Amino acid sequence: MPGTKKKQIPKFHSEEEEREFWSANDSTEFIDWDSAERHRLPNLRPSLRTISIRLPVSMIEDLKILANKRDVPYQSLLKVFLAERLDKERRRA
Repeated sequence: MPGTKKKQIPKFHSEEEEREFWSANDSTEFIDWDSAERHRLPNLRPSLRTISIRLPVSMIEDLKILANKRDVPYQSLLKVFLAERLDKERRRA
């Protein structure tokens, strides 16, 4: 409810500590979402995690050829392909 006193958000010592806190607590007890404003964070970069994936050599070669035609690294092209497919699957679900 607007105007209702909200609980104080604790200080966190790590991202993991904050993640655990928010997974166990309802944000509406701490934040008045009705008065929240949208903000753009143009310099925010997504967290990245390195993975290892085994692909057929021919698939990697095809990917490199396509990437070379577009003048981009093949790993970047692979990320674009994955992002496009994930978006398509999300819209279909």
